[in-house]
Amino acid sequence: TETEGEIFNSLVQYFGDNLGQKVKAMPLVEETSLLEDSSVTLPVVIIGNGPSGICLSYMLSGYRPYLSSEAIHPNTVLHSKLEEARHLSIVDQDLEYLSEGLEGRSSNPVAVLFDTLLHPDADFGYDYPSVLHWKLEQHHYIPHLVLGKGPPGGAWHNMEGSMLTISFGNWMELPGLKFKDWVSSKRRNLKGDRVMPEEIARYYKHYVKVMGLQKNFRENTYITSVSRLYRDQDDDDSQDRDISTKHLQIEKSKFIKRNWEIRGYQRIADGSHVPFCLFAENVALATGTLDSPAHLEIEGEDFPFVFHSMPEFGAAISKGKLRGKVDPVLIVGSGLTAADAVLCAYNNNIPVIHVFRRRVTDPSLIFKQLPKKLYPEYHKVYHMMCTQSYSVNSNLLSDYTSFPEHHVLSFKSDMKCILQSISGLKKIFKLSAAAVLIGSHPNLSFLKEQGCYLGHKSSQPITCKGNPVEIDTYTYECVKEANLFALGPLVGDNFVRFLKGGALGVTRCLTIRQKKKQHLFVERGGGDGIA
Repeated sequence: TETEGEIFNSLVQYFGDNLGQKVKAMPLVEETSLLEDSSVTLPVVIIGNGPSGICLSYMLSGYRPYLSSEAIHPNTVLHSKLEEARHLSIVDQDLEYLSEGLEGRSSNPVAVLFDTLLHPDADFGYDYPSVLHWKLEQHHYIPHLVLGKGPPGGAWHNMEGSMLTISFGNWMELPGLKFKDWVSSKRRNLKGDRVMPEEIARYYKHYVKVMGLQKNFRENTYITSVSRLYRDQDDDDSQDRDISTKHLQIEKSKFIKRNWEIRGYQRIADGSHVPFCLFAENVALATGTLDSPAHLEIEGEDFPFVFHSMPEFGAAISKGKLRGKVDPVLIVGSGLTAADAVLCAYNNNIPVIHVFRRRVTDPSLIFKQLPKKLYPEYHKVYHMMCTQSYSVNSNLLSDYTSFPEHHVLSFKSDMKCILQSISGLKKIFKLSAAAVLIGSHPNLSFLKEQGCYLGHKSSQPITCKGNPVEIDTYTYECVKEANLFALGPLVGDNFVRFLKGGALGVTRCLTIRQKKKQHLFVERGGGDGIA
């Protein structure tokens, strides 16, 4: 736990020694609590402590990536660009210039750039070492807090433990600590390249500790409101003024603008809630998208036999609640989580009805993108989807029956469901349980309009694929809200290997702005009269 003096020194370091007498010392913030009223405005508050938030904290703490002296990137064009500014960290280089012409499995060019620097030619099956090495440059530290509901690692602590991760272990790692090195240090054997989610969760928690990031993290925090306190004069929306004009003028005279008010509560050991209020110049959204499972929005979906998450469904099976049942379980969805549920039921000798809207030949099915040798269990599910589909001339198969191009019309209290085909044909089945696994949405209830206004389609909820947050391509700043950043699944980067690019983009943007402030500070004679 840091002391008042340590936090104060961080702020002085951030703005320059001359500011020492002009900044009020931050109140003590214990690791187990947050103050109800903080008089200091933090430069950055990160909401979410999964891999996105962890990686951003790592880079804001002053860790900088440089081209390794012996490294040769297999992309010769990119390597020549890197050689031009070998003495500079990647954070201090032109990301647009470096990422030009690169292609990868992310729509965000900085994500593709950073991924190819960390895992060169990974999509071609190569396991080349990273061309980067990292240095801790403490003068680049930007004070920040990372707020999360649970321990560092985010949703990885809540994932079903029986399933392998979709990505290779080394694709899940964060900068500066190789996953394989960590596993070997724990004296555990790494069988194959894919690992269990709980292994990843432990790695992320250890990463925060070993990298010295703990002072920036607060666990058991729940955000209830993030609101802008004032807007710049050139902003059209003048109705969001939450403070008086006099107070506004006072705030604008301070060196850090008190742009955001973050309210919430922290759950402490005895279960009680301690409210807190923080102020920040910048907010970074790193919440992920697993908070709220998507619903079919049909009749009977709230019956207790209908599950909406893999952990719930897996728990019901592991506790033996469905063992020996004659009636099948219904699984809805055509993604990997639905495939996990199919495998879970199938391996426990529970008959499965698998319903999904798409054709089995649909090229956008995730199974089409996974090599058979690396993901045999998912291709087993896909094979059953294709070869064990329902026919009006046959009954349900004993172990698994797929219903392509079908959807669920309703669930009934007697544990029956009504399915309808694309042609309009209806069928009724008796179930032992149902699992609706059709994706999830982030919980952005703490933002106005549930955060919808930040998306490409402002009238719809934010989703990873269909409606991600609209950001500046290279800074990750929200197009519709200055000083608000988003990264990870919120901007379409659902794989850990790509979300690290968001941390690079945000860090570069904030570093440039910090330098401009320090330059302004020097110009204005140590801070007097700064507007």
